[in-house]
Amino acid sequence: MKKENKNYSKKKLTKKKPEKRLLVALKRRAGRSGSGRISVRHKGGGVKKLYRIVDFGQEKVDILATVIALEYDPYRTAFLALLEYDNKEKRYRIASADLKVGDKVICSEKAEIVNGNRLKLKNIPIGTIIYNVELEEGMGGKIIRAAGASAKVLAQEEKYVNLELASGEIRRVIKECWATIGTVSHPDWRYVRIKKAGINRLKGIRPSVRGVAMNPVDHPHGGGEGRSPIGMKYPKTPWGKHALGVKTRKKKWTSKYIIQRRKSKKK
Repeated sequence: MKKENKNYSKKKLTKKKPEKRLLVALKRRAGRSGSGRISVRHKGGGVKKLYRIVDFGQEKVDILATVIALEYDPYRTAFLALLEYDNKEKRYRIASADLKVGDKVICSEKAEIVNGNRLKLKNIPIGTIIYNVELEEGMGGKIIRAAGASAKVLAQEEKYVNLELASGEIRRVIKECWATIGTVSHPDWRYVRIKKAGINRLKGIRPSVRGVAMNPVDHPHGGGEGRSPIGMKYPKTPWGKHALGVKTRKKKWTSKYIIQRRKSKKK
């Protein structure tokens, strides 16, 4: 595979300025908490960008919409579709992979199983590929929103629907929740290569330093003469906790809906 940006999907984007009424300027915190302490490392700088207000839910039900533009979003990996409804109101929504300018989409319980349409899970046939899925009825899509992501409807059981996620996890979701038909746009994002350090700086990502290059006071891996190994049985975080092979997921109220955990990657 050649080392080049395989970002072919961007050629499909509409050459227009973003919708001004759907833009918001977010305060930049550079990884700092409310008290001013750094809570997330390696953040700072970056180019100025405006947040696009995206409709993750279904505020416009049973109203036909036309895709008038496909746009880039600096805050997410997926592309956005600018929809114009029959009442001339405009909304941003996560675009599906095969969506084109001029396509008609609708959010309705009786909608056709067509790419870009949004329906309740109880009305979606088994085997259908979906994205932007709700976890609570009426709360808007919470999962499967990244570039190229999708899930598969496996089964309909009483008041739940079983979904197979890309990780291999099988999860139950309430039938009354909504989902969009198709796969999230920009699947080529996984092939984009960061060719130089300056690209990450433009994204607001500051350089990170290896633990073995630090002093013992700064990192558990630090110290030693010359190039030294970490000097311990397993790698640690800067705060002394296990860094690999440890489950970090906390007990969440959604854990009871997981039928099968994600499949571990083969080494």
